[in-house]
Amino acid sequence: CDQYKKGIISGSTCKDLCEERSLLFQHCLSSSPTQQVYSGLWRETEVIIKCGIEEALKADSHPDSVPRRDMVLFDKPTRGTSMDEFKEMLLNFLKSNLGDQPSLAALVSRIIAMADVNRDGKVSLAEAKSIWALLQLNEFLLMLSLHEKEHTSKLLGHCGDLYVTEKIPHTSLYGVDVPPFLQSLLPSIVHQIIHQWFAPAWPRRAKIAIGLLEFVEEIFHGTYGNFYICETSFKNVGYNDKYDFKMVNLRKVATEMTIRGFLKGRHCEQNVDCTYGKDCMATCDKLLKQCKSDMVQPNLAKVCGLLQDYLLYGAPLELKEELQKQLRTCMTLSGLASQMEVHHSLVLNNLKTLLWKKISNTKYS
Repeated sequence: CDQYKKGIISGSTCKDLCEERSLLFQHCLSSSPTQQVYSGLWRETEVIIKCGIEEALKADSHPDSVPRRDMVLFDKPTRGTSMDEFKEMLLNFLKSNLGDQPSLAALVSRIIAMADVNRDGKVSLAEAKSIWALLQLNEFLLMLSLHEKEHTSKLLGHCGDLYVTEKIPHTSLYGVDVPPFLQSLLPSIVHQIIHQWFAPAWPRRAKIAIGLLEFVEEIFHGTYGNFYICETSFKNVGYNDKYDFKMVNLRKVATEMTIRGFLKGRHCEQNVDCTYGKDCMATCDKLLKQCKSDMVQPNLAKVCGLLQDYLLYGAPLELKEELQKQLRTCMTLSGLASQMEVHHSLVLNNLKTLLWKKISNTKYS
């Protein structure tokens, strides 16, 4: 608010946050010093408030480095930058992060429209600095890139590099999660029983799973390039009250460009040395002792591993055997480019069709 009052930053929620006090912080939801996430109320609606601090995947490798809030300088673009220069800046930034996609010009227009808070057709320096700072945050960039199919949280507004998103009611595939302090104490079989006990009815799980498969489809050669889920866990995926799938944590998703940059020239002895995030593993060329850019396991295979427990429990008997067979086939998919395209689409569509046939024309669809 101090920076807003000085005219350094701007945004659609600044007035509500700093003057009218209608955007309220409630509880801190993050235990990481590098990530500030709060539940909040905005005009009587429950929201999530996130403050841009430091990237999850970068920060995780240096747990001791506690970032300082004042490190965000809002120093770009500089005074005197023309509108055309700013558009060029945005386009080059998107190219380096998402690859040279034909659709980037449309994304630039969307960013400009979002930056123009007062809708006067111009972007002020404060508006430009705020949107530029936001774009440096991986999650914000992904939210913009993956908004079309509504599998991510809706972006509701921003102020400087703070942004507000809708609250996803269920932040785990199972609808309930074992409290952190109990997780290490309970054996995995107990976790499984708790999950099964509280999980939605099977047809609802099938609907959520179809949404998750659609998300995998969307991020594989989507409008803005290729994306990888780098921590495939039921805790990063959830759903809303209509049982529509929602990706809860986009911080665990990376663009192909990011991963390529990470792998380029990286020394390795074995595949595990070429791991980005938790489970985005590429192959190691053992002769050259360098990482290659082929993923060992594609998104789809990892997601099917997640869906195996989720869908087989309580599945209709007439479907169970076929479902198990298809999930097994899916889990053996390799990330090698040669077998990607056709095979993947086939496996994915077969799974979606199998599930959809079972729940279409019922109250669950």
